[in-house]
Amino acid sequence: QVQLVESGGGLVQPGGSLALSCATSGRIFRTSVMAWYRQAPGKERELVASVTTFGSTYYGEFVKGRFTISRENAKNTVNLQMNNLRPEDTAVYYCKADSTFGPVEDVRTVTYWGQGTQVTVSS
Repeated sequence: QVQLVESGGGLVQPGGSLALSCATSGRIFRTSVMAWYRQAPGKERELVASVTTFGSTYYGEFVKGRFTISRENAKNTVNLQMNNLRPEDTAVYYCKADSTFGPVEDVRTVTYWGQGTQVTVSS
């Protein structure tokens, strides 16, 4: 059962822009820190950006103001706007949700991953 559905990948020229989206259920979205990771061939998966349920954001150092992560609460969606893309941004981009729930004395976290969407930056 697919819990996270990604869209928006593709081929773009250096300096161009792409927008990724990740949709999920309301139950998962309301209780999750949402994040985007990426994995290039031969490299480890790395955190691109994350956003908490309160809207606090974190970005990987390599983003350097080029990417923006945002939550669309009405659509249970997290978006990643990527500008000024570089060839080194080429990777499969994955959406991740860390859903935290339960009473304070017994908090549980369940992690969900999307299937990934390819982003290729090339002239």
